[in-house]
Amino acid sequence: MDTATLTSATPWLAPYAAAPVDARVTVPGSKSMTNRALVLSALAEGPSRIEAPLRARDTALMADALRAIGTEITDESDGSWIVTPQPLVGPAEIDCGLAGTVLRFVPPVAALARGEFRFDGDPRIRERPNGPLIAALRHLGADIDDDGRGTAPFVVRGTGALPGGSVTVDATGSSQLISGLLLAAARFEDGVEVISAGAVPSAPYLEMNIAMLRERDVDVEADVDAGRGRWRVAPGAVRARNVRIEPDLNTAAPFAAAALATGGRVTIPGWPQSTTQPGGQLPRWLTAMGATCAVTAEGLTVSGGSRINGIEADLGEVSELVPVLAALAALADSPSRLTGVAHIRGHETDRITALATELSACGADISELPDGLVIVPRPLHGRSFATYDDHRLVMAAAVLGLAVKGIAVVGASTVGKTMPDFTHRWQAMLDHGDCGAAIE
Repeated sequence: MDTATLTSATPWLAPYAAAPVDARVTVPGSKSMTNRALVLSALAEGPSRIEAPLRARDTALMADALRAIGTEITDESDGSWIVTPQPLVGPAEIDCGLAGTVLRFVPPVAALARGEFRFDGDPRIRERPNGPLIAALRHLGADIDDDGRGTAPFVVRGTGALPGGSVTVDATGSSQLISGLLLAAARFEDGVEVISAGAVPSAPYLEMNIAMLRERDVDVEADVDAGRGRWRVAPGAVRARNVRIEPDLNTAAPFAAAALATGGRVTIPGWPQSTTQPGGQLPRWLTAMGATCAVTAEGLTVSGGSRINGIEADLGEVSELVPVLAALAALADSPSRLTGVAHIRGHETDRITALATELSACGADISELPDGLVIVPRPLHGRSFATYDDHRLVMAAAVLGLAVKGIAVVGASTVGKTMPDFTHRWQAMLDHGDCGAAIE
């Protein structure tokens, strides 16, 4: 069943793997890179082409948000986007859906536009922390009305320019709170200096910002130590350029994990030799859990063995991998302790509590920590697996279902946030196991 045909009332029965998986699975473009490229292209001095972008709910929301502000974004026959900057004007209603990138990357752009822009989205978006960004934008000269909530809904009243300057931001809840400022900073009259008030989780995403800004000739300085830092973006033009988006290494995680869960082999073509995506650390953690991983010109090949090892891991830099690694930990033959991810309580759902609840209901012995999980494997059984409108929970349930019969995934359609055809590709991975056929 295709994800597109699923509804919240139609559970998806995660397929059980009766034999080791042997497949070659192509994954779509990086959500993080696609949405950053869209924002930078909207602020550039001329048209840009974005090749191999992710086409999913989060990127569609970003494209629609930028279009609403005035940017011209056209679809090419090969799936590329041509982004042509236009005068940024309102008024507009911005639908954030459940996309943290839209919630945090678009308000600084709206503050540089002219007009009134109202931000809202799915009910959960009103719970995602955004107060530090709103406060920072006000400090830098923006007019924002949020009725003191620090969350959506809020209104940005843009005047066409902002002075900028230096601001301290508490981004302990999300690195996106800093990313949104950095991406738009070159268009502020004096640029922007951002100082973190504490350690920033998922810090590699900040390196992604720096790399993508420098590719567009933006002058960026960074001084970072132990997750704390100071970033200075000088005022100036954002160069237009054509970019090709890397495969999404976070979305590749469940497919790569399938090799370990079944004792099989999976190759992910196009895996970059070096990357700023945090998901690039996936081979490290799969290796620690007992897999053999090799990155070659062909891509990443993951081979599983006869066992899965429990791990003790600080996953603060790679928090998007937690759901899939937690599912593997529930299948392991020794306990795991996953820490450093207190901030994922503020993601699409409270991922720590959601994982503890659902894995415990399947039979695992789970203890919640303030910043993670302790997972003690026990005999598991099939049952319904709630996903709380969280795409990564669908992927975790799929991995669990490879080894546990009867995992009925409730709300699987929410995986369309980052991979609309996930269930199709997942089934195809099993169906083509004997020949290792490419799944495009």
